[in-house]
Amino acid sequence: MQAQRKDRSNPVLGILRLIIAGCVAGVLAAAVALPAVGGAGISTKSAVESLNLKPEELDEPPLPERTVLKDANGKQFAQFYFENRQSVRLDQVAPIMQTALIAIEDFRFYQHGPIDVEGTARALVKNLSGGGVMQGGSSITQQYVKQVLVNKAETPEEQAAAIAPTLSRKLSELRNAMAIEKKYSKNQILEKYLNIAYFGAGAHGIQAAARRFFDKPASELDLAESATLAGAVQNPARTDPSVGPESRARLLQRRNIVLDRMAEIGKISQQEAAEAKAKKLGWKNIKAPGGCEASKYPYFCLYVQYEILNNEDFGKNQDERKKLLQRGGLTIKTTIDPKMQAAADKAIKKYVSRKDKPVASQAMVVPGTGEIKAMAASRKFGGSKKKNEMSYNIVADAAHGGGRGFQQGSTAKVYTLAAALEEGMKYGDGFPSPAGFQASGYSAFKNCKGENVGDPSHTVHNSSEGGGGFKTLQTGTWGSVNTFFLKLEQKVGLCSVVKMAKKLGVKRADGQKLSEVETFTLGVNEVDPVTIASSYAVFASRGQYCKPLAITEIKDRNGKAKQYKPKCSQVLEEEVADAVSGILSGVFTKGTMQEVGGIGRDAAGKTGTTDNYASAWFAGYTPNMSSAVSLGDPRGTKGNELIGVTIGGRYYSYVYGASISGRIWKDAMLSALKGIEAAEFTPVDQSRFGGCTENCAPKKPEKKDKDEEGPPSGGDGDPFDIFNPPNGDRGDGGPGNGRGEGGPGNGRGR
Repeated sequence: MQAQRKDRSNPVLGILRLIIAGCVAGVLAAAVALPAVGGAGISTKSAVESLNLKPEELDEPPLPERTVLKDANGKQFAQFYFENRQSVRLDQVAPIMQTALIAIEDFRFYQHGPIDVEGTARALVKNLSGGGVMQGGSSITQQYVKQVLVNKAETPEEQAAAIAPTLSRKLSELRNAMAIEKKYSKNQILEKYLNIAYFGAGAHGIQAAARRFFDKPASELDLAESATLAGAVQNPARTDPSVGPESRARLLQRRNIVLDRMAEIGKISQQEAAEAKAKKLGWKNIKAPGGCEASKYPYFCLYVQYEILNNEDFGKNQDERKKLLQRGGLTIKTTIDPKMQAAADKAIKKYVSRKDKPVASQAMVVPGTGEIKAMAASRKFGGSKKKNEMSYNIVADAAHGGGRGFQQGSTAKVYTLAAALEEGMKYGDGFPSPAGFQASGYSAFKNCKGENVGDPSHTVHNSSEGGGGFKTLQTGTWGSVNTFFLKLEQKVGLCSVVKMAKKLGVKRADGQKLSEVETFTLGVNEVDPVTIASSYAVFASRGQYCKPLAITEIKDRNGKAKQYKPKCSQVLEEEVADAVSGILSGVFTKGTMQEVGGIGRDAAGKTGTTDNYASAWFAGYTPNMSSAVSLGDPRGTKGNELIGVTIGGRYYSYVYGASISGRIWKDAMLSALKGIEAAEFTPVDQSRFGGCTENCAPKKPEKKDKDEEGPPSGGDGDPFDIFNPPNGDRGDGGPGNGRGEGGPGNGRGR
């Protein structure tokens, strides 16, 4: 009885108690007390004074905003979000939408302060006499406060506390609302509410709701659509149109209530209400897919995602960085070029089917900047094994969502070639290259720690199993002769070759240290296309290594932008890089790609086929673009070799570097570079690299060595039968850590 007397002596407190009671049990006794309150004509000011309430600042953390990824042309191709939201200014919301929301939620919004005593009382009477909730009791400002508290909540307990039907919570809400009303104008509060409100179907904020429900921006909403969304905020779980027909029926009913209310308070005419009520719901069900699986360029999207997740600039740990990505409202401009990406996709599709177990993947990188222009793979990205989808980034390394990669094969021989040229060898220098090579002892090869890693128990053979004869830097490279490159690696030193590879950015795809073994030059380390394309780009850019670049600008939710520039350094003399290009250019005309041919402009490259045909590569470049293509079976190389296989509907008895990878590279580069003016390689300094030193070929008294005139033996395959050549250049595996193609023990790739 004392509590009731206190309520009567303090009408505002009585209203608050009735609000709580109404929320908890729908107390009908409220109707008895309300007329007295309404007759008192209590103002907001007197209400605040009688309760002795003081403003209490509300912590308003930034709303979770979606992050979007854009291509080099500025077109969106992916988005990440914790909540599907895109905040907009109030002037970007249709006036009729503003009117509809205010009409149903707080029609005296512009007349009252943080609490509308008169409106609250009227709402209670209306709701209780109507047997249901027809009008809201809380002001829009109060509702905004509640939404902020719900969004801040990290745990279910905090979320429950934010909406608890208790007097203490309601009073705290009022204190916060008072502070909000002092801090912002009414229009600012309305804007904030429209952006924070949840409308159902995963749509947070008015812009996302307009897109999700009606496939249009909030600025273009009409009367019926506005009434629909205004009605949805009261109980979005019950009126979520994506749930089913019953929920859509409830939403339609709710829309009509809003229209009636708008007509009742004179915001629209009865005829306008009737016409709008005659319309269908208009639910479009526009999906808002998030993450890389829904992206047009999923592998590149993954690369960008991991660039953020791995960078301490974006947070102390991965959890913080993930929150930033999903909630930060970033706009990330990237390097991906739609035209070049389409070229890679089309070329891969031509030769390798999505249903094939072996996977082809390709990366394109710009020499001199490191910008990644394309990342493509033959399999669709996704988690369905039944559909033969790929669930990781096969085009990149493990640090960017990739796997362990594939053995590089003979594309690794260029690092030995570059080390030899840097050391002072000339084009005409060479060695007799027999059918097999066997180290003279364990000390014949030393790693960078000075440890003996030679393997005198293992013989490395040329792929043709025949004698190679005397090979020079030119003919040994054009024919990709295994025994020649092992002798060349021995001459310049294994450590020099490893250091050259590292200078050019080569690293294992799995993040482990490079395996420094005798057969390093034959490509026993597993790598990825982005890494190899970037390493070959060094030659194209005359000795500049540029770290692969995927992001050029990040703009935060407030429009503040940060630019990301190429990170490049000169790692090789210009003349040495030119000399490498001079030799690799001959691969198209005198070597293992001659039957596939060039692309009608200066180009250089190298094929690569690993031992036992475990994987096949081609890496090549022009002065404009560098690209690498790998082909292998991600199930593992044991038992899944590229022998007697059907790929892309065509049967191959053996797959070599030129068979598929080289053809993909050619088709993709032709299309990607179409319309781009052809650049030329810098001529080789013949005074420095022409001729030979003490390693000259023996003189022939009668005629030149045929190897100097035509296609050498021991190459990546018979140039007259690229698809099914009888033999080919295979990296011979080798001793080391057992990561190669061979069996247990020394990891030989036989």
